[in-house]
Amino acid sequence: MFYRENGQFKTNYRADQQIFPIAQDRIALYALLAVAFVALPAVASDYWFTNILIPFLIFSLAAIGVNILVGYCGQISLGSGAFMAVGAYAAYNFFVRIDGMPLVLALVLGGVCAMLFGILFGLPSLRVKGLYLAVATLAAQFFADWMFLRIQWFTNYSPSGSVSVNNLQVFGLSLASPVSKYLFCLTLLAVIALLAKNLVRGAVGREWMAIRDMDVAAAVIGIRPMYAKLTAFAVSSFIVGMAGGLWAFIYLGAWEPAAFSVDQSFKLLFMVIIGGMGSIMGSFFGAGFIVLLPIFLSQFLPALAALVGVQISTAGVSHAELMIFGGLIVWFLIVEPHGLAKLWSIGKQKLRLWPFPH
Repeated sequence: MFYRENGQFKTNYRADQQIFPIAQDRIALYALLAVAFVALPAVASDYWFTNILIPFLIFSLAAIGVNILVGYCGQISLGSGAFMAVGAYAAYNFFVRIDGMPLVLALVLGGVCAMLFGILFGLPSLRVKGLYLAVATLAAQFFADWMFLRIQWFTNYSPSGSVSVNNLQVFGLSLASPVSKYLFCLTLLAVIALLAKNLVRGAVGREWMAIRDMDVAAAVIGIRPMYAKLTAFAVSSFIVGMAGGLWAFIYLGAWEPAAFSVDQSFKLLFMVIIGGMGSIMGSFFGAGFIVLLPIFLSQFLPALAALVGVQISTAGVSHAELMIFGGLIVWFLIVEPHGLAKLWSIGKQKLRLWPFPH
């Protein structure tokens, strides 16, 4: 009864093109932003910031980038971890080699380097697709692993290959506390998510979706496949590269090339599959699922084992997490291939019609 668009008339084109045309959605968004920016910093503990909220924000940003390429443009990529690594190490080199380099500018330049790297490895998409494209992008992962392990210049000639950053500041404000790191990540995520949402709603986004649905028909009606695919790789790699910089600078603080292994690429792809391909909202759902599920299982499985009188080791819990995680991915692919975002959309549609039969 309370979720209706009845009586919400649009009197101009700008109002008709709103991201959230229903007033209740806009109110819910403003309330969510108020909770995220005001309430959580006041009540959440350092554990929540460090282990849950900050990883969730960074993974959400990376998932948005992967979703643009995989969900909106239909180009399968297994090299997201490599794009994160390029963004992280490029930002690191800009930050430590140029005196007075602002953190935000270093992250943006890292994203630009990841964008160029993504365009380079996106060139095979002009000739191959599907499994062959996945293998081509997987080559970016192995190339990045080799590059950051063997070329010591990228790690500032560190003997162990490990690098670190400290004394991070943004506009003169220190990022030493978990709260400040959380607010910094949240601000960047909100800005980039808004830009990405508007981008996929525009002409470029429609070209991506036309290529995804049927590239031959898109070319017939005048869409340039080369331009559409390479712009998708560029935008996706830029966002993923910035997420890699945040992961290294804000979450890890000290890292090595193994921090951006192929496991990271698969994890980001699973976020998009579970959250919902072709949905910005689905990127948040997928990131939340990936971050919270291991924490839930690490608490739930030992308690369940103790309840039935069985002892389970830490390694057993870890293996059970992998099995449950894999089973859920298969379940989503079979039962709801459009992910959690589709379930959310169905729930909203039913709420709009309730209590009438449908």
